[in-house]
Amino acid sequence: MTSTLLAQGGTPSDKCQKCKEGQELEFEIAFAYQPIVDLRDRSIYANEALVRGPNGESAFSILSRVTEDNRYSFDQACRVQAIKGAAELGLEGLLSINFLPNAVYQPAACIRSTFEAARHYGFPIERIIFEVTEGEQVQDRPHLVNIFREYHRFGFRTAIDDFGAGYAGLNLLSEYQPDIIKIDMDLVRDIDSSPPKQAIVHGVVAICAALKVRVLAEGIETKAERDFLYAAGIDLMQGYLFCKPAFRAQGIVDSSAWD
Repeated sequence: MTSTLLAQGGTPSDKCQKCKEGQELEFEIAFAYQPIVDLRDRSIYANEALVRGPNGESAFSILSRVTEDNRYSFDQACRVQAIKGAAELGLEGLLSINFLPNAVYQPAACIRSTFEAARHYGFPIERIIFEVTEGEQVQDRPHLVNIFREYHRFGFRTAIDDFGAGYAGLNLLSEYQPDIIKIDMDLVRDIDSSPPKQAIVHGVVAICAALKVRVLAEGIETKAERDFLYAAGIDLMQGYLFCKPAFRAQGIVDSSAWD
C-alpha cells in the first residue's frame, strides 16, 4: 500500500496532514442529479450526483482539472457537496456518489469528512452509495477491494459503474461483490436488436443473481431497450428516457417513460 501512495505523489503522513489541514479545492464545483428508477413499483430508487462546473459546465471540463496534487481535495469536496446538495433539495431514496479510489489512502481516515457532512446536513449514511467506475485506473486492486469492504462495514452501500467496459470485469467481481453493478451503456445501446449484447447481459444477470448483486442498466434512451432489459430481469434503470441530469435541482421522471 505504501508503494501505491508514493506512486500517487505522497506518503501517508503527507496525506494525513492535508486531511488535518482541510486543504480546499482551488476551483469551484457543483452537481447535477439524475434519478435511478425502480420499474417494479415505478419509484425513484436513488439519485446519482454528477459533478459539473459552477455554471453547469461539463463533467469533462472539471475532471480535466484534477491532478495528482489536488486529487484528494477534489474527492473530498465532491463527497461533501454532493451530500449538501441532496439534503438541500430533499432528494428521495438513496444518493450515489462517485469516488476516486486513488485518492483514498486509508478508508477509515478518509471517510471522516463524509461522516461529518452526513451528520451536519442530516443525511443518513445508510442512504449513501459509493460507486467507482470499473475502468478507473486503479493502481492497486486489493486496495480498492479493501476500500469497498471498509465502506460496507461503515454502513454505506457500494456499486461498480460501467461494468464490462474496464480492465477488471469479472476478476474484480470475484474478489468483491458490491450491492449493485451498473452495466455499461455501450452494452445497453440498441440491445433490443443485438443478439451478442443480449447474450452478454443475460450472462451478467445470471451471475449477479447467484452472487446476490443487483444489476442496474444505465444510459437507457428507448422504450425498446427498457423493455428488453426489464424482461431480462433488470428493474433498476437510469437514462435520458426517464430523466436527464438536473443541475442543482431534483429531476422529474417523464411519466410517459413508465408506459
